[in-house]
Amino acid sequence: MGLARGWSVALHGVEGVAVEIEAQVGGGIPGVQIVGLADTALQESVHRMRSAVVNSGREWPAVRILLALSPATLRKSGSRFDLALAACVLAGAGVVDPAPLADTVLIGELALDGRVRPVRGVLPSVLAARKAGLRRVVVPAAALAEAALVEEIEVLGAGSLEQVVGWLAGDRLLDPPGEVPPSPPQAVPELAEVVGQVDARRALEVAAAGGHHLLLVGPPGTGKTMLARRIVGLLPELDREEALQLATVRSVAGELPPDPLSRIAPFEAPHHSASMAALVGGGSGVPRPGAVSLAHRGVLFLDECTEFPRHVLDALRTPLEEGEVRLARADGAMRYPSRFQLILAANPCPCAKPREQDCCCTSVDRRRYRARLSGPLMDRVDIRARMVPITELGDPAVRGEDTARVRARVLAAREAAAARWAAHGWRTNAEIPGPDLRRLSGLGRSAVRPLEQRMRTGDLSARGADRALRVAWTLADLAGATSPDRDTVDSALYFRERGAA
Repeated sequence: MGLARGWSVALHGVEGVAVEIEAQVGGGIPGVQIVGLADTALQESVHRMRSAVVNSGREWPAVRILLALSPATLRKSGSRFDLALAACVLAGAGVVDPAPLADTVLIGELALDGRVRPVRGVLPSVLAARKAGLRRVVVPAAALAEAALVEEIEVLGAGSLEQVVGWLAGDRLLDPPGEVPPSPPQAVPELAEVVGQVDARRALEVAAAGGHHLLLVGPPGTGKTMLARRIVGLLPELDREEALQLATVRSVAGELPPDPLSRIAPFEAPHHSASMAALVGGGSGVPRPGAVSLAHRGVLFLDECTEFPRHVLDALRTPLEEGEVRLARADGAMRYPSRFQLILAANPCPCAKPREQDCCCTSVDRRRYRARLSGPLMDRVDIRARMVPITELGDPAVRGEDTARVRARVLAAREAAAARWAAHGWRTNAEIPGPDLRRLSGLGRSAVRPLEQRMRTGDLSARGADRALRVAWTLADLAGATSPDRDTVDSALYFRERGAA
C-alpha cells in the first residue's frame, strides 16, 4: 500500500488540460474519497471502478483510498477519468507497477464488467497530453483512430481494464494504431443541376470567392436550399491544421464522422426550431459547441431564417464579427472557434405564393415578417440575391456551368486575395477589419463616391460600406483586376441591395 501518480485530461471548452491524479491507498477506515472539484458523474466513478476491478479478476483494496485531482481549482466533470483512477488505485495497492503511469495519460469510461467505453473529446485530450510533454496516451480502442491523428506522441488502445492491468504488469501489449486507409473522395452536389437563376448563381460564386455572407430571397420551390448546398463544392479544401481544429470541435460535440480529418468544408443546416444553445453553444451541465462551431471554416445555412426566433438570430452577431463564441461560466469563459460563412434563405412574405402578384399579405404583414431579421444582423450580410420562379424546365442537354469550372475561378480569386493580404495574415477579403480595409485599399475618391452618397442618405451604414468595399475587392479578384473601380463598387452595391426590396 502506498502512493501512486498518473495522468488524465479535463476538457475546458475545446481545450484540454492535463490533470495529475494522486492515489493514496492504505490506512484509516475503508472508503474512497475524491477531492479536486469533481462533479456528480466523477464522484459516481467509485462504483464503476470497484465493479470493473472485481470483474477483471482483481481484488478491490479494502482500505482507505484518497484520490486527488490537480489542479484542484479546475472543475472536473464526466466519466473520462474512470480508467486513470482505477489504474492509480491498483498501482497504489501494489497490484501493478506504478512507473509507467508517471508519463502516461489514461482516458476512458469503465463499464461494470471492465470494458473501456469511448468518451467525447479524445482528440483534444491527446493534443493536451502532447502539449504537457507526456510520453504516451491510452484511449478506448474505439477511439484509437481518432487519437492517432495527433503526431509526436505514442498512442495505445485498450478494450478493457484487464488489458490495461496486464500492460502495466508487463504481461501484454496494448494495441497500436493501425494503418489508416485513404479516405474515398467525397461527392459534392453539382452546381450544373441548378436550372436558371443566373443572378443567384453569380451571387453564390462571389460569396464563395470572398467568404461573404449571403441572403437568398425567393418563393418556395425556386431552389434556395438547392443552390446553398452547392457552395461546398466551390470552397477550397481545408488544410491539415484547419481540419484538425474542426475535428477537435466535432470530437467535443460527439459528432466526429467516420473520416475524422475530412478536408471538405463543413455544411451545417440546423432546423428553425433550434434553441440558442444548439445554435451558438452552451446548455446545462458541461457546455457543448453549437452549430456555429461545427460550421467552423465552412458554411452555416439557416433555411427559413425568418422562422427562427429573433433573439436566436441576433446571437449570431458576435460570432460573425469575432470568429469565436465565448460562453461565460462561474469557473471561467469557454471559447469555441466559429469562423464560418453564413447563408440565409427566406421567403419574400408570410403567404409565400409562387407568383409575387398573387401575394395576399398586407404591407404590415410583410414588414412584420421582414422585421424578424434585425437591422444589425442584416447589416452584416454582404450579398443579397433574389430568386425568381422557374417558368420552364429547359433542355436537359443544356446545363449551366458545372462546379469544376466555377470552382476554378473561385480558387483563383482566393489566391489573389491571399497573396495581396499575406503580410497581414488575412486570406479572404471578408476577414479584413474595416479600419485596415480603408487604410490599405488605396482607392480613389471617384471609386468610393457611390458608397459616400448612400451613407449621406442613410441607406448605408459605415459597416455596410466596409462590407460593400470587401465585395468590390472580390469582384475585382474574379475579374483579374488589380483593384476595384467605380463600376466594380456599383456592382458590389447592386449585390448588397438586390434582395432588400
